[in-house]
Amino acid sequence: MLQNNAQLKSLIDKLWNNFWSGGISNPLTAIEQITYLIFMKRLDDLEAKRERDADFTGEKYTSRFSGKYKVPGSKEEVDKRELRWSNFKRRPAEEMLLHVQTKAFPFLKDLNGSTSPFTKSMANAVFIMPKPSLLVEAINIIEQLFEEIAKDAEHGGQAFQDIQGDVYEMLLSEIATAGKNGQFRTPRHIIKLMAELVAPELGQIIGDPACGTAGFLLGAYQYILTDLVRKKDPGKLLRDEDGFERGSMSAVLTEDVKKVIEQSLIGFDMDTTMVRLGLMNLMMHGIDNPHIDYKDTLSKSFNEDSMYNVIMANPPFTGNIDKGDINDGLKLSTTKTELLFVERTFNMLKMGGTAAIIVPQGVLFGSGKVFVATRKKLVEECELKAVITMPSGVFKPYAGVSTAILIFTKGGETRDIWFYNMESDGYSLDDKRNKQEGYGDLQDIVERYKNRNPKDETDRTRKYFFVPKGEIVENEYDLSLSKYKEEVYEEITYEKPKHIIGRIKEIEKNSVLLLEELDTLLS
Repeated sequence: MLQNNAQLKSLIDKLWNNFWSGGISNPLTAIEQITYLIFMKRLDDLEAKRERDADFTGEKYTSRFSGKYKVPGSKEEVDKRELRWSNFKRRPAEEMLLHVQTKAFPFLKDLNGSTSPFTKSMANAVFIMPKPSLLVEAINIIEQLFEEIAKDAEHGGQAFQDIQGDVYEMLLSEIATAGKNGQFRTPRHIIKLMAELVAPELGQIIGDPACGTAGFLLGAYQYILTDLVRKKDPGKLLRDEDGFERGSMSAVLTEDVKKVIEQSLIGFDMDTTMVRLGLMNLMMHGIDNPHIDYKDTLSKSFNEDSMYNVIMANPPFTGNIDKGDINDGLKLSTTKTELLFVERTFNMLKMGGTAAIIVPQGVLFGSGKVFVATRKKLVEECELKAVITMPSGVFKPYAGVSTAILIFTKGGETRDIWFYNMESDGYSLDDKRNKQEGYGDLQDIVERYKNRNPKDETDRTRKYFFVPKGEIVENEYDLSLSKYKEEVYEEITYEKPKHIIGRIKEIEKNSVLLLEELDTLLS
């Protein structure tokens, strides 16, 4: 797996450090600029492969780099071949920087046609490179990265496409500061856990109302492809560092499967940087025409209710939004985003659709009317299947907030709710988040969730148990685990005070005798 390749990690660190020392200190700006360059390299390599394949098969293929390109804002036309990475990388540094800024990058921005989400998201994108030497260094490191990916693919048994996607995920994970609007990346192992629990299928419409860098859409995509490998050739499945099975995406990503998936994964975000990164993340993983749009799903302009089979999300907990902007379909009388996103998720689901959503634990027990109303909606209008509480360190270094995963199916009937107290996610719960031995509770949660049985799991002294709906209702729909968990206190028996005093006196007496003996020896 990728985490074992120290050379790839070293090159990514070097790339980040060069941008930092080169004057681009904002991590989101740096990842955008790095992404544009990786994209230019990837585009050139893909076209070269398609051209070779066409030559080999004798089929006609028109390259994206054939013909002329009219430079925006001027009458100049250039041969599109001059916009290829393999050609412009040979230019002198200053000339190359100007060429990329004014020609190659504008060409990239218009890549998928004027109506595609990618082109729309790139409308205001800017190529920022403070000095020519930084561009030269970045191009050299990216060349080395791709060489290492090819080497790893040849000797490590993992497909080039898979490793390239993993490298991009590793780049994204280097963003060490929270984004705007309270956004922060959901750890990949938590995404994988949630995908296992909702088990999305090929052909289902899968959405995320606040998708950020598209981690959940990617998690659903990888789960679906792994499931296809499981059905086709289970011997090709491998266990990753978190204990989840993973198959090579390239093994089952046929053109037909790709078309279905491209229409199935739909994300929204109100941050243009996140939209770009999310689109490119999916494109790096083999989805050529992803659907991620710039949109505030809580606003009046959003109208995609009852359209999704699966929702996976970790929406931002930003506090409050302007009441006048709230969508008319959201009936909860609140401006708190953590509650509005729960209702938004419910509304987006088709009847029978399932969601896994992360909420701050305050949503589980808040006593205000709107908190109770939110929980009542989940219990009375859905089958609320599970409440999985997570330790507060899961989102470090971004935030120390305590969170929980809610799993529910719209229109089902709640009878018993399964609670699980996650104590470990397999990583240290400090800012470093180092991988620990084993998988923490991750695989235990998956196994027990899939085999859960209300009749057998009534012991509330354990970390998992069922609570009947009636008891939840009696407690004003309180969903906090501590409300129902029974703590076991171990009785400690102490000696009687007079025995303790007697022993202290005995120790003092022995100490005096020892001192006298030492005195005698010294004299």
